[in-house]
Amino acid sequence: MPQPLAADLSADLPAALPAALAAELLAFLQHLRVERRLAPRTLAMYGDALGWLQQLAAHDGIALLQAQAHHIRGWAARLRERGLGPRSIAIALAAWRGLFKHWGRERLVTHNPVDGIRPPKAPRPLPKALAVDDAVALAQQQPATANPALRARDHCVVELLYGCGLRVGELTGLDLAASPTAAGWVDAADATAHVLGKGSKRRSVPMGGPALAALADWLALRHTLARPGEAALFVSNRGTRLSDSQVRTRLQGLARDAGLATGVHPHMLRHSFASHLLQSSGDLRAVQELLGHASITTTQVYTKLDFQHLAKVYDAAHPRAKRK
Repeated sequence: MPQPLAADLSADLPAALPAALAAELLAFLQHLRVERRLAPRTLAMYGDALGWLQQLAAHDGIALLQAQAHHIRGWAARLRERGLGPRSIAIALAAWRGLFKHWGRERLVTHNPVDGIRPPKAPRPLPKALAVDDAVALAQQQPATANPALRARDHCVVELLYGCGLRVGELTGLDLAASPTAAGWVDAADATAHVLGKGSKRRSVPMGGPALAALADWLALRHTLARPGEAALFVSNRGTRLSDSQVRTRLQGLARDAGLATGVHPHMLRHSFASHLLQSSGDLRAVQELLGHASITTTQVYTKLDFQHLAKVYDAAHPRAKRK
């Protein structure tokens, strides 16, 4: 029977980890949480990947410290046979590569068997963004709840996601005020949201008038929900920090109430922020800075969305675009 996770190792890690994850793999996840400050969702995905690695090695009777490149290639192929897509396999290989790199630093292995092994290529779909009218309709939609505090909170959530282009984890990580332990905070006087993004990189994002107005409405009612001493800007009806999954659920409900034809998730509002800003300004570098992308090549995907928008305008309006 698999042994339960050691309490000192599993503390503060996501609950949804493989039940029989070995202690040395769990220790690596703790290293990622403490030293690399990976987000809980990323830790959970890495936990799944390490669980697959452990199962595959055990099935073949291979001690992980003795794994070679041909073992890794075979295990990645087996993941593909199980039906995992290229992106999931890429995440698995990244987790495995990080594990052996960590063991290399500790001189437990002499080489990294995952180096040079690439995941199968996957088509890179364009990010899905809302039309401007749909995004505005969502922002103006009144949440279907009788509680005025929840209405103000949900409206403010949408305004910050769309108006500032925040990731959902950046939004839920916001505190009321700056402090040594705050991941992020809002400064209404300076009209700025300060967030902690991927790779523990900080950035500051300007807040527009609608976002500031929504923030003021929420702050006026926040005390009716928040527990005493709660630092989080956004809280649930239990008074504690709002979770990423709660934001997704509330946003889906708002989109249904607004009559939007497509499902809406928090990252779609980030895509919409970037796409609409690029359409209006044409300033790719500014969009990169506001999104917090380390490389402009990541931001360039929005130029394709911008071209799609221009092509639709051309097809609808230019006399030479009319087809008989």
